[in-house]
Amino acid sequence: MVNYYSADIVMTVSSAPIRQGVVAVNGEGVIEGVYDSHSIPDGVTVKKLAGVLIPGFVNTHCHLELSHMLGKIPQHTGLPIFLSNVIKDRNSTEKNILSAMKKADEMMFKNGIQAVGDHVNSAISASIKEKSKIIYHTFVEVIGINNAELQAKIDHARDIEFHFDADHSSITPHAPYSSTKMMFKAFKKAIAEDNIISIHNQESDEENKLFRYRMGDFLTFYADQGIDMSGFKAQARNSLQSYLPYLPASNKIILVHNTYMSLKDLDFINRMNKKVILCLCPKANLYIENTLPKIPIIEQDNLDITIGTDSLASNDTLDMLEELKTIHAHYPDVDLNKSIRWATLNGAKALGLDADLGSIEVGKTPGLVLLKNMNQLRFTKNVQVERIV
Repeated sequence: MVNYYSADIVMTVSSAPIRQGVVAVNGEGVIEGVYDSHSIPDGVTVKKLAGVLIPGFVNTHCHLELSHMLGKIPQHTGLPIFLSNVIKDRNSTEKNILSAMKKADEMMFKNGIQAVGDHVNSAISASIKEKSKIIYHTFVEVIGINNAELQAKIDHARDIEFHFDADHSSITPHAPYSSTKMMFKAFKKAIAEDNIISIHNQESDEENKLFRYRMGDFLTFYADQGIDMSGFKAQARNSLQSYLPYLPASNKIILVHNTYMSLKDLDFINRMNKKVILCLCPKANLYIENTLPKIPIIEQDNLDITIGTDSLASNDTLDMLEELKTIHAHYPDVDLNKSIRWATLNGAKALGLDADLGSIEVGKTPGLVLLKNMNQLRFTKNVQVERIV
């Protein structure tokens, strides 16, 4: 059976918005047709929806396995203290972790999320993902501070990856502050060209201080964790410029957060000629560091931008609409059409899912999401999301 839905505006994302557009979708969620008001097939019943119809969201960055940590960590601590709290408080019973992940997965689907890029340190989320209505790309994190253990760490990540969908999983360095130069080199040799990389980048200015001057709160974090950093030398440049040369040129590289990324960093990325995508997680940035990336500067660059929610350890919900509202509340001049593309098609491209997701096009299964109470196409606090398909 094919259902026909009309909306005040249909934003296909891949083409111009259609006023009073109509979308035909079959029982399997496949788009059968996209019409303007003059080309609707004769004799069909159209269900009218009040609002803006868009494809399902793609959440490019999450940590589903931290869902049980909702409300456990204080806000505005800064990243090093936040990480210490995660390490200290993340343990719980398997039952509690699974229950929280199931609720978080259902929350994301209800909130219109069609696909998720999810970071893991274990295989505990595999059973949830296998039964989920959401498509997950799982990023298994490699943390390599001790050079003597690098190959063992990579091998362990491969063992974890085995539990997830082979077509939608990859291993990735966790962050520059949890990796060494030798680890990046070993990682580069260990992966194939289709291995998507997703690395936490410049989430805190303390990260840049560490790499530029070998000073700041990360040294205290390492000492508290019993990690010997005596061999680490100041690089006299930001973290991004210190590690990006060691990542492969042929692989997609999603840089997550970018809260303290500078114009010089953006210029450096462009000169490196790598396949870099920038993922923004605004609510998590406010939760941890109480600041946001310089989005007006970032969006002037020629790099693709995507959006993520991060985890319930650093957010009070997993809701892409709330991320969009946050961006537009702080940067009202950001173009709405562009930001919806960040939250849909760009994310699908980043995760290698754009053949099926991210835009309303015939043959795709992107899901359909209705944005209600849109006043003059603005993301006000009154806008709500409703999943249609």
